[in-house]
Amino acid sequence: MRVRMILVAAGAALTLACGPAPAPAPSDGLPRYREDVELLKANVQVVELADDDGARVAIVPVFQGRVMTSTATGPDGWSLGWINGELITSWETLAHINPYGGEDRFWLGPEGGQYAVFFEKGAPFDLEHWQTPPLIDTEPFELMAASASRAVFRRRASLANYSGFVFDLQIDRTVRLLGEGDVRSSFRVDVPDGVDFVAFESENRLTNTGEKPWEKETGLLSIWILGMFPPSEGATVVIPFIPGPEEDLGPVVNDAYFGKVPADRLIVGTERLFFRADGQYRSKIGLSPSRATSVCGSYDPERGVLTLVEFTIPLEAHHYVNSMWEIQDEPYAGDVVNSYNDGPPEPGAKPMGPFYELESSSPALELGPGESYVHVHRTAHFQGSEEALDPIARAALGVGIAEIKAAFGD
Repeated sequence: MRVRMILVAAGAALTLACGPAPAPAPSDGLPRYREDVELLKANVQVVELADDDGARVAIVPVFQGRVMTSTATGPDGWSLGWINGELITSWETLAHINPYGGEDRFWLGPEGGQYAVFFEKGAPFDLEHWQTPPLIDTEPFELMAASASRAVFRRRASLANYSGFVFDLQIDRTVRLLGEGDVRSSFRVDVPDGVDFVAFESENRLTNTGEKPWEKETGLLSIWILGMFPPSEGATVVIPFIPGPEEDLGPVVNDAYFGKVPADRLIVGTERLFFRADGQYRSKIGLSPSRATSVCGSYDPERGVLTLVEFTIPLEAHHYVNSMWEIQDEPYAGDVVNSYNDGPPEPGAKPMGPFYELESSSPALELGPGESYVHVHRTAHFQGSEEALDPIARAALGVGIAEIKAAFGD
């Protein structure tokens, strides 16, 4: 695979090893990668990774080195990440959170609880007092290096939690474009003829740069990677889980984040669950370490795109930060994998996107001075006919495309 890198800043571009431009895609009203990248580079610096088969990945350093979007079929292919063009072009800074979009962004947990990093000490756990730390919202990461297939970012900072403990830390983040061999080894799937794909990974290292150890008694951090994707009427999230009785493994799914998810939006089977990703109903689910596997995914029939996410999940890890908005009895009984479906926060209100998310978290990190932990989060999009995508879905998620489409009777 011959790759190329494009650095874009306010419309200026340097291109290495360029290949032929792909043929234009048919007009169907869906966002194109070219359109989204042109919007980005008119406002911010963009680092773009690409290969000669049409795979492209657009990364923005000022947005914490996040992968904003990607495509499997060249500039005129579909834009596979969700981008908030209205906010980016407005140059406004919003209260609480600036949802710029992006299909792989770096966050830190926990969100709520006595060790929260989204609430100031003593603040009530409500939306008015919820605040995304600027470190992971509005402050840039430094671009340290870029090559043909990767970009490297760094950020040093201090961050206080709800209980008053101050974390001195360094974030090192590397985004890599993945080839077919990487997809085979990471996702354990083959790419059939007739299927286009784009795949990338973020390697996220968190280091304790302070003089104090990070301990459970004063609160721990976790690496939290979130991917935002465009919803559609028939889009469905699929999350495999470890089967077994609740008395041994606990509940299969936590659906209490924003109130219980209705039965017509969440179906829990014997080994996997289905969750609507239509951007029409605000809801969130999560799986604990006793239930989570290292993979989740989604299928969007409107675009014919199967998305897989694979991530680090150490077998010996049992403690994950709890992000529920309350003082918690079990602050380390949190979730490993989450999915969020956007929608109006209340009747008649405007949704944040809409979009849906696939998320993964590292364990709660007990790090001594100078110690580090690395969490890897991989994303792959496969584009093709239902027949061609079916073996990929079965190999990775244990279920075929037809069954995913039929989960909610669509």
